[in-house]
Amino acid sequence: MCELLGMSANVPTDIVFSFTGLMQRGGGTGPHRDGWGIAFYEGRGVRLFQDPSASVDSEVARLVQRYPIKSEAVIGHIRQANVGQVCLSNTHPFVREMGGRYWTFAHNGQLADFHPEPGLYRAVGDTDSEAAFCDLLNRVRRAFPEPVPVEVLLPTLVTACASYREKGVFNCLLSDGDWLFTFCSTKLAWITRRAPFGPARLRDADVTVDFQSETTPNDVVTVIATEPLTDNENWTRMQGGEWMLWWRGEIVTQGRI
Repeated sequence: MCELLGMSANVPTDIVFSFTGLMQRGGGTGPHRDGWGIAFYEGRGVRLFQDPSASVDSEVARLVQRYPIKSEAVIGHIRQANVGQVCLSNTHPFVREMGGRYWTFAHNGQLADFHPEPGLYRAVGDTDSEAAFCDLLNRVRRAFPEPVPVEVLLPTLVTACASYREKGVFNCLLSDGDWLFTFCSTKLAWITRRAPFGPARLRDADVTVDFQSETTPNDVVTVIATEPLTDNENWTRMQGGEWMLWWRGEIVTQGRI
């Protein structure tokens, strides 16, 4: 299985600390050696870094760890290939334009006997993950030919995720740069950091950071991961079928199917 990493914040924030922990699991402390990627939103633009090699050995990953890009919405992924060959076109996150915004998606799990209806959006690679992403976008576009607020299209997102879950394991992160949507089929955890901030220690690397010295009292930063990335903080595990919509680090709405 793959692992996911997401962030939603109310101020531009770098994710170097969490990213450093996740990258160790890509062939170091974990078996996810089949590529990695991370997308940072900057306004309506996206900085996308991908590499089909193991993240623990990736020079591109080292570059990102040294480059504290600040963003309010981030989606990352490390891959353990189940469906599709190991190559750049099969490396998450996947990005498409819809309604004048870049939508970004990453998936953990595997879908069996998945043959979605053809539509405008088509997969470039041969993973079930990208096929599900394209199908989800096609569903949204059919239901809403013109852009609508996320609260309006949310039932479509939830219904789509429920149908994918029937095909297998479907944990996902989805964003248009403004909001972040998370869906848990089997495994996702999250933590919201706000004042008073304290120290955090990574599970997978000998790295500790004192967030109090790097934040303001008004900062709110939520990190989502397949497995908790720190061992001295209280993460909340999502339940199967649970979904959440995040905006600026806070839960806007949530539910369970």
